[in-house]
Amino acid sequence: MRRLWLHLKLKNVICITLTLALICCFTITFSIVKDEGQETGLSETLRLTEQYGINCTAIYEMEPVELGKTLVIRKEKSYVGQTDRTIVNATYDCDWFVVSRGYDAIQGSEFEREFPLAYSLVVHQDVALVERLLRAVYMPHNIYCIHYDLKSSDDFISAMKGLARCIPNVFIASKLERVQYAGFSRLKADLNCLSDLLDSEVKWKYVINLCGQDFPLRTNAELVSDLKELKGRNMVESKWPGGKTGRWTYHHSLKDSNSEYNESPASTSEKKSPPPHNIAMFVGSAYFTLSREFVVFVQQSSLASDFLAWSEDTYSPDEHFWATLVRVSGVPGEVPSSDPEISELKSKTRLVKWSYLERILYPPCTGVSIRAVCIYGAAELRWLLNYGHWFANKVDPKVDPVLMECLEEKLAEKLEYFIWGFWYFENSLFI
Repeated sequence: MRRLWLHLKLKNVICITLTLALICCFTITFSIVKDEGQETGLSETLRLTEQYGINCTAIYEMEPVELGKTLVIRKEKSYVGQTDRTIVNATYDCDWFVVSRGYDAIQGSEFEREFPLAYSLVVHQDVALVERLLRAVYMPHNIYCIHYDLKSSDDFISAMKGLARCIPNVFIASKLERVQYAGFSRLKADLNCLSDLLDSEVKWKYVINLCGQDFPLRTNAELVSDLKELKGRNMVESKWPGGKTGRWTYHHSLKDSNSEYNESPASTSEKKSPPPHNIAMFVGSAYFTLSREFVVFVQQSSLASDFLAWSEDTYSPDEHFWATLVRVSGVPGEVPSSDPEISELKSKTRLVKWSYLERILYPPCTGVSIRAVCIYGAAELRWLLNYGHWFANKVDPKVDPVLMECLEEKLAEKLEYFIWGFWYFENSLFI
């Protein structure tokens, strides 16, 4: 009996040691690289929450004094981000980069490893922000496809290639598009990644697509738990088209829009044929959470192929392609066409705040609104974390750096709680 008691005690000591090690390792993931980064220029100053003595829990509790500090930071424009060239230089030494950024320390539980996820990241600028997003969603057993825009700068492209070269299970899409606003190329970018992800050795269960200004609101473990509850269903916005039927009533062709988007689809006078296979049209978002089985259907089905070809000359096909296909009878994870609309607030994938719906569906934007979309401020931390969605759009440290730091801190706290909870569950019989 004494030998058994000693054995159990030893097991507890080992478990505690490993748990503490995991917590320390995750803390490194969110730590700031200092002396080690000086040779490559990747070193940073203290986090702004530390410099200004900001307590993220107080921000979460909406305490006025703490929120006032964030306004000072915004007014002083205290945030200085890393340049694309800085990260290009840093990824010349992959071993150092992976360790210094904490990727080597990130580990998932068995619960997470049994349910791997895939990501499609369609990005075009600001490597530092993209890398911060990647680090926040990274797990070594997941798989990540990066599609950069062929219009992106040389430094941005070099940095994306550097990230893919250095970080395990991160790769560049095998086929790249010159992405045009509201054009077919935006949909193709995700489809290119989906094809590559299906060919990967990682047998992922669900795939999520993101852009460079998204950020997670859940840990990987929380996300896996929610996705398991879907039981093969997809999480896609899908609504009746209403006034958007003009997007596919007439042929559209790319025209020079004299804007930052270079070209965008413009309607012609040539009327289109109805959708193939008598498909009922729905509209939604370009962003999705799709089951592996559904993606296989999209890749192999002649119905999906015909609908894709028909959608090529429509306006913003990414905003009706997924919304429509999930409603087709018999598809994996089907949403019956008779079911109620799935609005953006019901679809958990992505939480977006539109300026024209503020005070009606959600509180006002505390950051800034660009093209009617809110770039969140720190005062929205509590709302973002409690609404129930998985990712926030949009975030930008140039608008409010404290929000991102507090999101990172709260995710780290939740992961620490999960590790301790997991350890307690595993060892409660022996304590």
